Amino acid sequence: MELPRNLNWALPVFFLLSSLVSNGVLVESSHKVYIHLQNEGAVNVQTVHRTGYHFQPPMHWINDPNGPMYFNGHYHLFYQYNPKGAVWGNIIWAHSVSKDLINWIPLKPAIVWSKPFDQYGAWSGSATILPGNKPVILYTGIIDPYKTQVQNYAIPANYSDPYLEEWIKPDDNPLIVAPIGVNKTLFRDPSTAWMGQDGHWRIILGGVRKHRGMAYLYRSRDFKKWIKAKHPLHSVAGDGNFECPDFYPVQVTGENGLDSSANGPNVKYVFKASFDKTRFEYYSIGTWSHVDDKYVPDPGMVETWKGLRYDYGNFYASKSFFDHGKNRRIVWGWANESDTPEDDMTKGWAGIQLIPRKVWLDPNGKQLLQWPVEELNTLRTNHTQLRNQQLAKGVWNKVSGITAAQADVEVVFSFPSLDKAEKYEPCWNDLYAEDVCAIKGGLSEGGLGPFGLATLASKADGEFTPVSFTIFKDDKGYKVLFCSDARRSSTRKMEPKLYRPSFGGWVDVDLSQKKISLRTLIDHSVVEAFAAGGKTVISSRVYPEHAIYDKAELYAFNNGTEIITVENLDAWSMKRPQMN
Repeated sequence: MELPRNLNWALPVFFLLSSLVSNGVLVESSHKVYIHLQNEGAVNVQTVHRTGYHFQPPMHWINDPNGPMYFNGHYHLFYQYNPKGAVWGNIIWAHSVSKDLINWIPLKPAIVWSKPFDQYGAWSGSATILPGNKPVILYTGIIDPYKTQVQNYAIPANYSDPYLEEWIKPDDNPLIVAPIGVNKTLFRDPSTAWMGQDGHWRIILGGVRKHRGMAYLYRSRDFKKWIKAKHPLHSVAGDGNFECPDFYPVQVTGENGLDSSANGPNVKYVFKASFDKTRFEYYSIGTWSHVDDKYVPDPGMVETWKGLRYDYGNFYASKSFFDHGKNRRIVWGWANESDTPEDDMTKGWAGIQLIPRKVWLDPNGKQLLQWPVEELNTLRTNHTQLRNQQLAKGVWNKVSGITAAQADVEVVFSFPSLDKAEKYEPCWNDLYAEDVCAIKGGLSEGGLGPFGLATLASKADGEFTPVSFTIFKDDKGYKVLFCSDARRSSTRKMEPKLYRPSFGGWVDVDLSQKKISLRTLIDHSVVEAFAAGGKTVISSRVYPEHAIYDKAELYAFNNGTEIITVENLDAWSMKRPQMN
């Protein structure tokens, strides 16, 4: 098999992917399995590196966000959870509710494997609100030790309960089983349903056929009897298994979101899949025809591993939903740990959900834009600012007056000229942006950049995570490289075991005003960075040894020969919300 690019995730005690064969059928799963650890409960939960305002339960392992929805005044987040340990295993659907997407109340688990159709696991899925304001969950159940996957449904026991605390799994499950010719161990993660103009509900399921990622399409009139379409909604050659597929409409103009069943002349469609091989997510923008049920990406869309991503860092298994309360589409994403399972056991916890993001179509029509939900701003306190501060090469300007380990920072950088932009090397076309960041990122010296923020820094100890821009010139104009570099994020002695990449992405931004903006959410072990108003986003998980709590520092820096001006920098300490 081809190992994931995330090398830390490719070094398990044993990796279940391609590990079992039953009656000649390859059994596959996407998580490392540590049988000897998955039932070891947390003894002491360590607070160092736990996040202050990102979503996480009090202890143990979490992964995929599941079935997010807005229902009767409450936001619901279900998520994959191991109630018995800090590594993957024993997966159930945990459940929390919120009035504002920031403060969360924990409820008892919504779905626990207990019946023949999910007796070996209750894996990822989605929620759909049916006519009559009736939510229903679709999820993947595991029915045998060989990871045979079927699709089940669950409904609330009491629709008038604002928390929807009790969920029923009817005995007429499963609704969908894999037909002949479909790999039943790679047949999972039902999407939110949408209705076509013919009155039929539709969902997609992720899978693979001969190394071709498949979004299997199913239709139903009554949400009970589902029939597989002759052709998939979409497929991509050579990309491997599709996990957690998502499909939804976006407006061509404006920032408002759309219900999943919306269609019309002012609508485009987004297809997203989490790629099992790379452990990254990719999306494209295109059109969907309700007549032939085919999704067709727009010309120029790249659907290989160099395609568009929500996030060019530690971000996976995302799930979007339409928030009809505020008329917006929101996407959730999971960030795994970057340390070892042994570290997770010591910490007593693993995994967070990144800040929910509003998502809409860029006016250029070529990509999505993302921004932290507006409710996050209610946590801001202890405001500090910098105005018109010039940064010569090698200058680090400290940002004081805030808690740098738990902060929200917005900054606009400007530069007098593009003349010192270095030459873009054509050989970089064969590299991923993260590989170029490893060469020319925040730790290097250049012409126009790298410049940006040094987060979770302890300058005296040489420990920091730079989030930076570097601008290059080629025959067609200018290219902006955006990097979040974790290579100096920790000086811990066990650092060779840490996954500390230099994540990177290119930013399609107009430089005519010679300015570029950056928003960075810093939260102890996570740095979420939004470039140019959300055109490119990178999230990193880091574990500083010195830059923790009140010892963490924040700097604006410049490693290029061109003088950079911090035109406006506004930073806030972030309060802790109610968190489970």
